[in-house]
Amino acid sequence: MKIEKGSVQETLVLPLYTRTLVNQYYPFIYKDTKADEIVAALEYDFSQLQKASQKTMQRFGILECGMRQYDLAVEINAFLNEYPQGAVVNLGCGLDLSGEHCDNGQCHIYNIDYPQVIDVRNQLIPQSERVTNIPCDLNDTSWFKQVDASSGVIFIAAGVFYYFTQEQTKALFTAMSKSFPSGRLCFDAANKMALKIMIKSWVKDMGIDNVDAYFYVDEGATNVASWLPDAKVTTKGYMLGYNDLSNPAISSFFRFLSKVGDNMMKMQIVRIDFPAI
Repeated sequence: MKIEKGSVQETLVLPLYTRTLVNQYYPFIYKDTKADEIVAALEYDFSQLQKASQKTMQRFGILECGMRQYDLAVEINAFLNEYPQGAVVNLGCGLDLSGEHCDNGQCHIYNIDYPQVIDVRNQLIPQSERVTNIPCDLNDTSWFKQVDASSGVIFIAAGVFYYFTQEQTKALFTAMSKSFPSGRLCFDAANKMALKIMIKSWVKDMGIDNVDAYFYVDEGATNVASWLPDAKVTTKGYMLGYNDLSNPAISSFFRFLSKVGDNMMKMQIVRIDFPAI
């Protein structure tokens, strides 16, 4: 497939390529061999991205990506140990294969994203028998009816909710809690200070300046817990909560930055266990 500059395909391929850089620089953290296969089959010039990856902060960003994939994989595997025939639902999936990488041969995997995104995904990633791709806006809760949660369900979201307003996030989480009793939701988040930095680097070129219009969490995600008083909300550090990064390939400077991210910016994986009926 040829990837045109400025296309929907390009916005999906760039995060995919970052995962190939995780494979290159941090394979001991997370290995996404499928990402390598897909990128190799694409007609696109990745040379500038490869060159940029040599910069220190770009390399740390690659580490962040690897840690997010690692953290969510830990959560998925823990869920499947309890509910081997459960459903793994990847919200705002893009070209991410987190569910497929954790496939235990019994679970059912759902990937949900906008129709134009799912169209690209279907072209690049063939579906297997236990994988269902659902084209839908996450805020259009009609997708709820397509997920079979009878054997347990875990929802994951990687880099998704930052772009939601607080009101949108609250409405979605509340609706999910009611529709999927005893379900589980895991996603990455950060505090308002971190979000300002993210907005500056992510969407400045889009002319969007209203930081308050994006979803952030406070320490311990108490704002999320207040929305769902009957749910159990827990958090772990995004960078060091699941892995101490003691591998000698990780520099002391990067471990320092990881502490700053977890402690000052409250970069964390939030887990919500929805209440039973």
